[in-house]
Amino acid sequence: MTASVPASADSPFAAADPRVRFRDLLAAEWTKLWSLRSTRWVLGVGALLLIAGALQKSWGDYNAWPTYRAPERAHFDPMTAAFSAISAILLVVGSGVIGALTIVGEYATGLIRTTFSAVPARHRVMLAKVAVTATVMLVAGAVVSLSTFAVSQSILSGRGIAVSVEDPGVPRVLLANALLAPLAALVGLGIGALLRHTAGTVVTVIVLLVILPMTFKPTVHQWANDLYMWFPFYDWAHCLSLRHPPANPALPAATGSWTAFAAWAMASVGVTVAIVSHRDV
Repeated sequence: MTASVPASADSPFAAADPRVRFRDLLAAEWTKLWSLRSTRWVLGVGALLLIAGALQKSWGDYNAWPTYRAPERAHFDPMTAAFSAISAILLVVGSGVIGALTIVGEYATGLIRTTFSAVPARHRVMLAKVAVTATVMLVAGAVVSLSTFAVSQSILSGRGIAVSVEDPGVPRVLLANALLAPLAALVGLGIGALLRHTAGTVVTVIVLLVILPMTFKPTVHQWANDLYMWFPFYDWAHCLSLRHPPANPALPAATGSWTAFAAWAMASVGVTVAIVSHRDV
């Protein structure tokens, strides 16, 4: 007979050891995330498209500025040249896709079984996945937010209509733009854990985060206004993306908007951990 060799304490995944170090789980999730070619493509191409969009929109405003009438100039917001609603939609969809693939891809390939065999403590695996996904997408969102801002304002400064980071409302808008990425990724992760189907997850993310909020218009029914104020994209479009949001009770305020952002993120993490921990692979 051959003697069995115990798993090394330094091994990142000691066999069936729920006490595996969390930093090893983070390293494993980091490796799995970047092993997906779609991650690099979506982040790289997506960032370039958003920066190119800011460049095109800013040049358009720069060239058209002499033709703008007084009302148009009064309502012009340089921040929309940096990051428009179309840019936000692209960022949300791309981030939601990445978040979905981080978990749906593992179920599709069967890698999730190997992971849970090595680390039976599923909640720790999911928390590591959440931490890595949120961190990567937060950095990606910050890069996009700051890059589009820098490109657009450098162009608009030629007309004397640019804003700086110190101007009122600008930091909030930049932060909101950046947070769209990790928020959408976490929602995609949660829905992916629930559905385990790539196409279904992507469609659900788009419907919940983009289509439903975009189809709603403020009405005389306050209950409907209150309901839609819980949709992050609606809050972004009507409050957080604006340097000077209108004081209208039918539209979201900054405090409620940030609350909605946090609620969706926490709910997504809760769904991910709960579903994966209590459902068979």
